[in-house]
Amino acid sequence: MIRIFRYVVFIVVIACLAIGLNNCAGNSPNTASSPPAATSPADSPTGVTTNNEPKININTAILSELDKLEAELGIPALSHQIQASRPYGSIEDLVSKNVLTQEQFDRIKAQVTVEEIVLTGEAKDVDYLTKLGLMKGHMIVAGQLLDLNLPDQAEPHLGHPVEEIYVDIAEQLPERNVPEFSDILTQTQDLVKSKPNDPQVKPTYDQAIAAVDQAIAALPADQRQSPSFVLKSITEMLETAVAEYTAAISDGKITEVIEYQDSRGFVEYAKDTLLKQIEPNLDATLASDLKTKMDTLFQAWPEPVPPAAPIVSADEVASQVKAIEQAAAPAIS
Repeated sequence: MIRIFRYVVFIVVIACLAIGLNNCAGNSPNTASSPPAATSPADSPTGVTTNNEPKININTAILSELDKLEAELGIPALSHQIQASRPYGSIEDLVSKNVLTQEQFDRIKAQVTVEEIVLTGEAKDVDYLTKLGLMKGHMIVAGQLLDLNLPDQAEPHLGHPVEEIYVDIAEQLPERNVPEFSDILTQTQDLVKSKPNDPQVKPTYDQAIAAVDQAIAALPADQRQSPSFVLKSITEMLETAVAEYTAAISDGKITEVIEYQDSRGFVEYAKDTLLKQIEPNLDATLASDLKTKMDTLFQAWPEPVPPAAPIVSADEVASQVKAIEQAAAPAIS
């Protein structure tokens, strides 16, 4: 009888232990659970931030995207450091390769990835327009600097479209029936670098501008005139501009001229081209409000050549961009 009782107690104890272990496993963050339904990388938690924005791939992102991390952490030339330390096997390599401290990494780790993020559908088209918009921003400010007879300052802005951005849209050009145009971008940069006073500079520059415009025109007309679609691209460009402007300022002075000029070009294209092309399809009150806010934002860049100290602080620029995003939100589906 005692043996039977002990056996029953033993069985009960084993059962309780099993239940307890099972409950612990259910609450443990390191225990595997049923896999979620398959999703594309862009839609999965590993591919997007908590704000549902694509993460920055530290292995492939262009400098303008990496500048967002530089601006947030306030580390001069961080984007170049990240680029120079590629490739990364994991995001933690930012620490192991001494690019960031652990504390700095912890602040931005939710925003970065090493996984390839494949955009599809409208997200792919918005990214395509944004990348080409960044090209146009670089080209616009380069043209202004050429007009001021400052070819040395213009030349880097002619290089960025082909050196940094073109690779991100090159594979899409055949499917969009867009002719390859890296050659004219390179030709323009080389001409300005070697023969800045050559009479062919202006017509070659105009050809490069036309080539970028042709690539943009490959998007369907209804997308290019859609407030919802274009405003998504505008907000992405403005966020990049904030990052560039922030990176340009150090100790209350504008120390990085190129970043200041980059941000000017991005905002100018978003304001004077993208916003204007959707204005007829916007609610009149919203159109007026956005125009006013964009004009106010652009006051941060009085001239292509920056003043010694910023006219508007980086925080004020970021705040104004946030106000634009909030105003545009109802029109973005």
